[in-house]
Amino acid sequence: MFITVLERSLSLAQHNIGTLFKTGWAYILLLLALNFAIGSSLMPESGFTTVSYMTEPVAKADEGALRTLAGLANLLIGFSIAIAYVRRILIDARDFPITFGKRTVSVILYQIVLGLIGMLSLIPLMIVSALLAAVTAGFGALLMVAAPFVALMVVQKLSVVLPATAVDDPLTLRESWHATSGLGWAMAFSALIMSLLAGVLVLGWGFLLSLSDSLLPASGLWQQIRSAVFPMGTMLILVWVFSSLHATFYGLIRERFAEKLGLRDEDLLKADAQRQASRDRAQKALAGAQRMDRRQ
Repeated sequence: MFITVLERSLSLAQHNIGTLFKTGWAYILLLLALNFAIGSSLMPESGFTTVSYMTEPVAKADEGALRTLAGLANLLIGFSIAIAYVRRILIDARDFPITFGKRTVSVILYQIVLGLIGMLSLIPLMIVSALLAAVTAGFGALLMVAAPFVALMVVQKLSVVLPATAVDDPLTLRESWHATSGLGWAMAFSALIMSLLAGVLVLGWGFLLSLSDSLLPASGLWQQIRSAVFPMGTMLILVWVFSSLHATFYGLIRERFAEKLGLRDEDLLKADAQRQASRDRAQKALAGAQRMDRRQ
């Protein structure tokens, strides 16, 4: 199932690069203007020593605060692009070029909740692994390495609420957890691979922009443009990769969107089989626990 989810996510992303720009062009211009303005105010007289103001060493406290605000603003616009992108793919929505409302706030709040759940689920896992490491060093160390991946699996099983909220589907966290029964590990492995892909693309984007120094004459204006283009491109890469991934997850539990996402009937049958197998295991475990209780 992992190969199926990953393959479909990559295919969806590949075939919707144009959709990303069609739905997000106004937000992209807003990102560019925002980062250009902030980068210009933070640019030292001698110019940037790195590719962007976002990657410059922080010299003053107020610079760090402004950069933090810039990061939050980039994330806010990034969520808006993601919502527009997912809505166009799933329901062919053609919303106003720039929209901010309850839907955007709900997606952001869910993302914050998912982040908190990931951290809270990681804490007990790390405590247990540390205790086990004191007794059985090998197993405890293995669990400590696996703990972040388990937390990632938990978050991904709940993350289907993000595309659901984007298309006004009242899916809850509880329903997301049950609907993705049997798909958790496939979702976690896919998220890990897609995260690595996003990281490679961001590094490649930064490297490509850094080459401009040797191709173009030194110019303060170009440094400001390059500084703005880097965070803009980074945000687009993250939106493109993870929105495609989560839209694929959503299609696996909402079959009516399967055709739009390029999912085949056999993909849905595999997902159903995985969910049924997971339910059977849970029922057997529950029945076993009940038998033990009656014996006691």
